[in-house]
Amino acid sequence: MSKITVNDNVVEWNDGLTITELLKIMKYTFPMLIVKVNGELIRKDQYGTYLVPENSDVKVVHLMSGG
Repeated sequence: MSKITVNDNVVEWNDGLTITELLKIMKYTFPMLIVKVNGELIRKDQYGTYLVPENSDVKVVHLMSGG
């Protein structure tokens, strides 16, 4: 069974896994997210097509605004 790491949590990896699918699996629904895969920033318009490589280190950051 292949794995990836998402914010230091080990997650099962499947061939064809996209960022959009990964966010659903992780139940990340916050609209303002930054996603990096192996240190590379992934643009939001790529979430549905970017294929997460096996053994990747994924970081998901929730953006907060305040004042």
